[in-house]
Amino acid sequence: MAGKKGGGLPKLLVIEDDPGLQTQLKWAWDDFDVTCVGDRDAAITALRSEAPDVVTLDLGLPPDPDGTSEGFAILDAIMELKPDTKVIIASGHGAHESALQAIERGAYDFYAKPVKIEELSLIVRRALNLCEIERENRTLSARTGEESRVLGTLITSAPEMVRVARTIERVAPADVSVLLLGASGTGKELLARGLHDASPRRGGAFVAINCAAIPEHLLESELFGHEKGSFTGATSTREGKIEMAEGGTLFLDELGDIPLALQAKLLRFLQERTLERIGGRKSIAIDTRIVCATHRDLQAMIAEGTFREDLYYRLAEIVVTIPSLADRPGDAPLLARHFLHKFAGEMNPKVTGFSSDALAAIDAWPWPGNVRELENRVKRAVIMSDGKVVSAEDLDLADPDDEIVSALNLKAAREQADRRVIRHALSRSEGNISSTARMLGISRPTLYDLMKQYDLSG
Repeated sequence: MAGKKGGGLPKLLVIEDDPGLQTQLKWAWDDFDVTCVGDRDAAITALRSEAPDVVTLDLGLPPDPDGTSEGFAILDAIMELKPDTKVIIASGHGAHESALQAIERGAYDFYAKPVKIEELSLIVRRALNLCEIERENRTLSARTGEESRVLGTLITSAPEMVRVARTIERVAPADVSVLLLGASGTGKELLARGLHDASPRRGGAFVAINCAAIPEHLLESELFGHEKGSFTGATSTREGKIEMAEGGTLFLDELGDIPLALQAKLLRFLQERTLERIGGRKSIAIDTRIVCATHRDLQAMIAEGTFREDLYYRLAEIVVTIPSLADRPGDAPLLARHFLHKFAGEMNPKVTGFSSDALAAIDAWPWPGNVRELENRVKRAVIMSDGKVVSAEDLDLADPDDEIVSALNLKAAREQADRRVIRHALSRSEGNISSTARMLGISRPTLYDLMKQYDLSG
C-alpha cells in the first residue's frame, strides 16, 4: 500500500493543537502510523514528508484558535499538494456550517467534538478503504494501457478475445472477405475497424452501413447509389456506400437483415466487382474489401431460404466468432474503468473510480447487452453520481451476493438460471442455433422463443 513505512502501516496525520487530544488520538490507532502536529507549517512539512492517506484536521488552530481561517488554509494547501488525501474535519458545537463548507472545498467527512474515538475510528477506516479502492482503480486504469490493448484500440485481458484479435491481425494483410459473428454489443464494428487499420487498405476509407437500420426500400440506394431522377425524391446523383469505399473497406453490419432481392444484386457485385447506380447505365468498377457482421444464425437462414448460400460463401471466406462479454473473464471491470475514465473526463471530473460493491457487481453481472450495455450503464452512473466513487446502486446493478435471493419468486429464479445456461451453450456452439438447440435438448423454435424472451438475440 502506498504511504506505508517499513512496518507496512497506513499513514494518518493528526492536525490538532491540544497536546492531550494529540496523545489520545495517537494511541487510539495502534494499527496506523500516526503523526501529530499542531500548526500549519508542521502540517505542510508532514504532508510532504509522510504523504498520509488520511488526515484529521481541527479547523481552530493558532494563530486563530477561535476561528476557522487557519484550518481552511491548511485544507486548501492539502487539496493543492495532494488532492487524493482524505481530510476529516473536526466540527465543534455549532460549527456544522463550517464543516459543510470544508466538504465543499474538498474535505472527505467531518466528526463532532468532543471526540468519540469509536465514531472517529469508523470514519478514518472508511476513508482509508476508499483510498485503497481509488489506488486500485488508478493501478488498473494504468493497466488499461498498451498491455491491455490489441488491434490498436481494442481493450481486453481475456485470452478468448486476444485470440480473436490475433486472428484479425493475421487475416488483415490478405485481401479476403471476413464475416464477424457475435451478439449485439460485442464490438464487431471496432474489430472491423481494427482489421481495416491493420490492412494494406488503411490509407483508404472505412465505410460502415447498418443494414438493419435502413428501410428496405432505401437500402439499395444507400449501397449502390442512384442517378438524378431515377425515382421520386432523387433530386441529384448520389454515390452509394460501395463507391465511397473505393480503395478501402466496406463494413456491412447486420448482414442477415439484407432482403433476398438485394442479396442477389450484392452477389453480382462481388462476382464482377462492378456496379450500376439505380437509374444508371454505366458500369462502375470498384476495388473494395468487404467485411460483414451479424448476430443472426446465417446457416439456419440458408436452410429456411431467407439467405443465399452462394452469397454466404462469397462473404465468409474467413469467419471470426466474437465471444460475449460474459465469456471474457476480467474484461467487464477492465472496460468499466476505461469508460469511467473517459466519461468522467468529459462530463463529471470529480468521479475517480468505483466502490468495492460496484466492482463486485460489474464482475458478477451477466451483461446481456454486452459491451454496449456496460458502456451505457457507466456513462449514466458517471453523469448522475454525486460523489467521487460510483456505487453498485449508481449502476443500477443488483448485489451479486443476493442475486437469487432478490428474485421476486421461483419463476424469476428459474429464468435467471435458464438465461445463464443458454448463454453458455451459445458460447460453446459459437453461436450456432442448431447446435445450441441440440446441446440443450430443445427444438430450434423453442430456443428462438427463449432467446427472444430473455433478450439474448440482440
